Amino acid sequence: MRCPFCGADDSKVIDSRLSAEGDAIRRRRSCPECKERFTTYETAELSLPRLIKRDKSRVPFNEEKLRSGFLKALEKRPVNIDAIDAAVRGIIRRLISTGEREVESRLLGDWVMDALRELDEVAYVRFASVYRSFQDINAFREEIERMEGGPDSHNKE
Repeated sequence: MRCPFCGADDSKVIDSRLSAEGDAIRRRRSCPECKERFTTYETAELSLPRLIKRDKSRVPFNEEKLRSGFLKALEKRPVNIDAIDAAVRGIIRRLISTGEREVESRLLGDWVMDALRELDEVAYVRFASVYRSFQDINAFREEIERMEGGPDSHNKE
């Protein structure tokens, strides 16, 4: 691995261990030229499926867009960033585990709603209002009543 400080072509691995989530290998490295130390992470490169939008267009999955959706829904809510990261990783794992080359974006939206419901009910309703295009206050009321009905009642549409 090239040294990010001096650009030397080789560095020495000092220590390797699994990252906290177990999804990557964390390596501490040292440059023999400038003696600086740095950390690298090694992860498996997996191809994520393309998303089929409502208009039938196909777009590549974008992790930043997924994370941004979570952050917008959870803005000013008391949710730890680690919990958000875990939810994003969980959705990515689910996408990979489908084994499909293309997945309908509706499925991804449903998974986001499930994750938000677990993280924060206010964020869940915020996201649902945009995702389901609520037109009036009655749509909000119906969604809240559906939430109060139990964990599986939001899927019975």
